[in-house]
Amino acid sequence: MTLLAKLEFQLRVLCVKAVAFALAFAFLHATTHAQTLTPAQLEQLRVRANQALFIDSPLPPLAARTYATLPVNDNVRIEHVTFATQFGQRVPAIVYVPTHPHGKVPAIVVVCGHGGDKSSWYAVYTGMLYATAGAVVVTYDPAGEFERSVTRASEAGEHDKPIPGLTHNERVGGLMIEDAQQAIRYAASRPEVDSTRIAVLGYSMGSFHTILASALAGPQLPKIRAVLLSGGGNLDGAEQYWDTGHAVNCQAAPYRALDFFPGGGDARGPILYALRTRSGPTLALNGTEDSLITKFNELEPFFVDLRNRTAAITGSRTNLPETFWYDQVGHRPSFMTREAALWLNHQLHFPQWTDAQIAAFPSVRAVDWVTQTSVRISRGYHVEKKEGGILALDLHLPGLTREQLTAVPEAEWQKDPTLYTLPGWIPHALAAESTALSSVQSKHP
Repeated sequence: MTLLAKLEFQLRVLCVKAVAFALAFAFLHATTHAQTLTPAQLEQLRVRANQALFIDSPLPPLAARTYATLPVNDNVRIEHVTFATQFGQRVPAIVYVPTHPHGKVPAIVVVCGHGGDKSSWYAVYTGMLYATAGAVVVTYDPAGEFERSVTRASEAGEHDKPIPGLTHNERVGGLMIEDAQQAIRYAASRPEVDSTRIAVLGYSMGSFHTILASALAGPQLPKIRAVLLSGGGNLDGAEQYWDTGHAVNCQAAPYRALDFFPGGGDARGPILYALRTRSGPTLALNGTEDSLITKFNELEPFFVDLRNRTAAITGSRTNLPETFWYDQVGHRPSFMTREAALWLNHQLHFPQWTDAQIAAFPSVRAVDWVTQTSVRISRGYHVEKKEGGILALDLHLPGLTREQLTAVPEAEWQKDPTLYTLPGWIPHALAAESTALSSVQSKHP
């Protein structure tokens, strides 16, 4: 492919924006109830939302530790790292680092979806791909998965299980949002990283945690330059997708905890995006047949309305959430596609890539790369409509083994698994619930 691919992408974006502009007039009635909020009022809501989700304020010291450094190829190395989160726990992470950085470099944080962790193919591929572009990429295990599971298994789903005695299930979602914020702080703390060029990429459940982590980010975090969502971004209203379903701890309970926003449950999405607009742009890459997006018919008209309501709150149309649609595509993380790479390059300015290079890269189907390398893909997601059909930029990237993607030496992990696992977190959360100061979060060691 040539530069024509870039021009076609830009034309498609312009077409979508033109459609959105035309549709905006049809949705003006939906914005009449939107309340304009001052910056001070938005900040008060941000602080209160962090309290409602039991997110630490201040966030704990990172106390980052590096266990090992391994070469991937001539251009990329990986580092085995942990950093701190709530109640003194540790988050295991794999960090992809360009071997030959050019000055200060951008950084990217990947926030995984259900069944995902730093061993998921899309986390591995995204890490290697954008480290080749010259960025530092942080991938980590969500609570209850891989090194944060008592079984050390992937797709364990421990964070979805009921926790006896826990009154505020939103604490689990708050932990996962705080983990994302700590990953962002870790990325910004690295000496080679330009803290003004940080992006966060969230898939599915991770899209929810990403938009909340960026919207609720306080002064301890850098301004997040770019947010890229896939299989999500549709922050909808009461009794719709994010309020319902089996994912109570990580999604429904934390979303419902924000019902205090002015305007109630239907105002949560616009207010969260209004908070996000203070730092930078957001792009949602979604499929037109993604059941998460289409269950409540949340296609482009929904996002037009969301943009209008967000603009009514802020009084500005700056940094409103953008959209890009893949026709006849289902649920998938599209971070490594040509469209994603071009948009990220416009925001982060990759040291090693130009738009022309991105437009000329060949592509590979995700299922073919996974088959060649044996890197893990979640059950049922190898099919064409879902993750298997993603056309990823093809730089002939190698696979990584599960051993290479294990951050903490197992002997070290076995000394005290409670430092990493969700069951290790639960007694602290229950103890906090039993005190009169249950809104006060963890004590930092």
